[in-house]
Amino acid sequence: MKRIILASGSPRRRELLSQTGLEFEVIPGEVDEDAVVRDLRGQMNAQGESDCPDGPEAGNPGYPAEVVKALSRSKAEAVAAQIPEGIVIGSDTIVWDNEILGKPKDRADAYRMLRQLQGRVHSVFTGVTVLVKEGADTKKHTFFCETKVDVYPMTEKETEDYLNTGEAMDKAGAYGIQGAFGLWVKGIEGDYNSVVGLPLSALWQVLKMYV
Repeated sequence: MKRIILASGSPRRRELLSQTGLEFEVIPGEVDEDAVVRDLRGQMNAQGESDCPDGPEAGNPGYPAEVVKALSRSKAEAVAAQIPEGIVIGSDTIVWDNEILGKPKDRADAYRMLRQLQGRVHSVFTGVTVLVKEGADTKKHTFFCETKVDVYPMTEKETEDYLNTGEAMDKAGAYGIQGAFGLWVKGIEGDYNSVVGLPLSALWQVLKMYV
């Protein structure tokens, strides 16, 4: 059995991956996410993929997918550099609503995000990289999933009540679909598990080639 490592400290990703029945370790991939995104922006501008002076995120509909792919790849590579062989799974999730909504800086930031998302449809992008090291040979598979999430309108009191649950602060977009926020999810189009943090079925299609 090959050594399998999840390059993420997310308990939600750990729970999802455990559904495969595979034994795996957890070694978080420590990267400077801001630097990864800056490098990506520079590459996309240099390649002429954006004519917008505000940057590629404003002029390229593929930008959020490229962000999560780059971040998942960086995290997988950071962990793979520490081991002689094995399978490393890197992943990253962002909420996209014409801008990246990451983890909120504070309660006010979380409130701003929730007020922005309520009553409309936004997208959640999750990127995954499976890096397989076998001696001198390295194989790399990187993909992304986009899921659209439709949120019911929320009153200001409902927003404050949700913030009081404490769920918002460590999650992209200031919400967790699997928790109390599910009360305001009108529907989704795509992979539910991808919104939680790991598109398990798509990941399995890659893993089954190696395990």
